[in-house]
Amino acid sequence: MKIIVTGGAGFIGSCLVRTLNEAGYRDIIIVDNIVKTEKWKNMRNKQYIEYINRDEFLDRLPEFKGQVSHIIHMGACSATTELDFDFLYKNNFEYTKALWNFCVDNNCSFIYASSAATYGAGECGFDDKDDIKQLMPLNGYGYSKQLFDLWVEKQHLFPKQYVGFKFFNVYGPNEYFKGSMASVVFHAFNKISKTGKMDIFKSYKQQYADGQQLRDFVYVKDLCKVILYMMSHDDVNGLYNLGTGNARSFYDLVSATFKAMDAEKNIGFIDMPEGLREKYQYFTEADMDKLRTAGYIEPFYTLEEGVKDYVQNYLMKDYEIY
Repeated sequence: MKIIVTGGAGFIGSCLVRTLNEAGYRDIIIVDNIVKTEKWKNMRNKQYIEYINRDEFLDRLPEFKGQVSHIIHMGACSATTELDFDFLYKNNFEYTKALWNFCVDNNCSFIYASSAATYGAGECGFDDKDDIKQLMPLNGYGYSKQLFDLWVEKQHLFPKQYVGFKFFNVYGPNEYFKGSMASVVFHAFNKISKTGKMDIFKSYKQQYADGQQLRDFVYVKDLCKVILYMMSHDDVNGLYNLGTGNARSFYDLVSATFKAMDAEKNIGFIDMPEGLREKYQYFTEADMDKLRTAGYIEPFYTLEEGVKDYVQNYLMKDYEIY
């Protein structure tokens, strides 16, 4: 049986294909929209049977009737700055519905990426056991993900397995082609390499010092391990947070990057763009009780462990592909 990975040439998707290969899976179909980017480099060291462009895939999907065990849907527009909501609605919501319906009709598992952006400013907390109808995302991307999570709650027919993951702040290898949406670790490494210094945003809330804005930073290899776990536990269903459960500051993140590079710490502070200030999250931290209750007990990389592995084994080796 085949495994379909959408977004399989992108950051998280390509790391997942590597993890699947290491677990013995080879009959993989990669769906993506590489066009003129260099994301194809993320595929060179992977074993898969076919690449299909995103825009052609839904038309071809009936070809795979009865041949698929899992669709792992990591493909989406993940730019929090995307202003074309009609595009987000079609690409992130309607496309995901079509894949869900195929899995229902073909009795296969559906594992998909939601987002911690659905939590908005965090005024309702970050508990994946709470009623998601109360959430108010701050941007179109987060709302497009929220729409699908809400749609799932209204369904009466379900795939063999359905698992959604609210990814928090993911970093790690293979994100090299994400441009401005790549992690702060990636940008810090490049800035430090060129100038010996890294600037981070000042705070505009009195309770947070400059650089002490907090995020739940999660290493991409941990995401892949959790998805692999779910594939072997198809009795588990639902919507789950996927972070570490431990919020850390941007100052900590950049400090860990300097340390991993064996460089002298030199951190400055810059003004946050005015257009970002009203939509900026000062704190995110995944409540991980639900995932732990579902049986996933493996430890997660600490911030320092993850940054060290990423910097020393990938970034410092000419952006090696995982």
